Amino acid sequence: MSVVVDFLNNVLWGYVLVYGLLIVGLFFSIRLGFLQFLHFGEMIHAIRGSRDSDRHGISPFQALCTSLASRVGTGNLAGVAVALYLGGAGAIFWMWLVALVGMATGYAESTLAQLYKVRDGQGQYRGGPAVYLSRGLNAPWAGAIFAVCLILSFGLVFNAVQANSIADAVEGAFGVPKGWVGIVIAVFAGIVIFGGLRSIVRFAEIVVPFMAGAYVLLALAIMAMHIDQVPEVLMTIVKSAFGLEEAAGGAAGSVTAAMLNGIKRGLFSNEAGMGSAPNIAATATPAPHHPSSQGLVQAFGVFVDTLIVCTATAVMILLSGVMEPGSGVTGTQLTQEAMESHIGPAGGYFIAIAILFFAFTSIVANYTYAENALIYLGGGNRKAITLLRLAALGMVIWGGYQAVVTVFNTADASMGLMATINLIGIVLLSGTVVKLTRDYLSQRKEGKVPHFRANDYPELAQKIDTSIWH
Repeated sequence: MSVVVDFLNNVLWGYVLVYGLLIVGLFFSIRLGFLQFLHFGEMIHAIRGSRDSDRHGISPFQALCTSLASRVGTGNLAGVAVALYLGGAGAIFWMWLVALVGMATGYAESTLAQLYKVRDGQGQYRGGPAVYLSRGLNAPWAGAIFAVCLILSFGLVFNAVQANSIADAVEGAFGVPKGWVGIVIAVFAGIVIFGGLRSIVRFAEIVVPFMAGAYVLLALAIMAMHIDQVPEVLMTIVKSAFGLEEAAGGAAGSVTAAMLNGIKRGLFSNEAGMGSAPNIAATATPAPHHPSSQGLVQAFGVFVDTLIVCTATAVMILLSGVMEPGSGVTGTQLTQEAMESHIGPAGGYFIAIAILFFAFTSIVANYTYAENALIYLGGGNRKAITLLRLAALGMVIWGGYQAVVTVFNTADASMGLMATINLIGIVLLSGTVVKLTRDYLSQRKEGKVPHFRANDYPELAQKIDTSIWH
């Protein structure tokens, strides 16, 4: 298995995705007129007052919180530390770049998910890449491959990644054996997961704003304590990205290492282009009632994840001065040591608790993506869903025992397969995204509340459920 995983990672990350993610992000940025910069205010507008839902869908705010529950996880704490250690400070610049162009990619995939969504047997909205690949491109085989990859990665492997980080953090801070940590996390995750989609989104709506806000506020306080050093740290990040300055890290000064690790960990954190967030975006009742509004909401989620939360972690670690090349201290342990250097022993406990919240919410949110994929494959009956829930919780327990490198490598391979399929699909459907965007912005420019009119899209008549958009 290690040989297969290493081969896939070499091909996907060494050749396909390192450049593909940036190219696709730039492609959508240009085609959409740099929407993420020129219409950033519209993203805020789409989120405000978006707490209403109906019996078919969840609210846009719940969809944002659930996608952030998945995005804001170990990638923001352990992943940033791994990127810094392996790629130097310059890796953070490439995480920023992936996020900035990824906002356009995230907008495109979530807009498509909204457009092509359908209703399941209970009347709940469902959709995502599997559906828009099948309906939009008339390629159900591609949708099936994507759905299988999604179940393997988000339903299984990624849950092990999150559990592994929780177990490491709790063992390091409180001395609790990792195996027991995995079992306890599985029990509490099961309580939320077995409550169904509505239970999960209500949980995310309450927990995510609190956990992300508390973490960022503490990071800002640390920056304020070292305000004279912050500009220098930010300049180091930019210069190191181009090999202009050596910085602390195992591969300091290497542009290739910085780029590779920054892009890999950046995608793992913000998930733009991976095809994960569209699964929850499709379940929302958009406000305004137009596919583009949910795309704007999810694009903002990419910004929050990387430009705010990941940057907070990176600056905090670089300000601490605890990172040593070749020391072997990386991941969660490095983040904990950095926090301890700032606020004393309480720092280690704080990071352990933060990872507990970040990773736990990721586990329950990741499960919703896998359930969505299972329903697409025809496994919407109670028995199949119960088996998926048990398998997901089993991976949580398994992840508590596994080494970080083993789990991360497997996650990289499964994520790479998903992202490759999704990126090809959204590029082929880019014409539809452009038309939707122009329609939304033109209505807004005329002073109207944007509303999707299916009759204006005769080419989609046999591909979308027009009854949803009446």
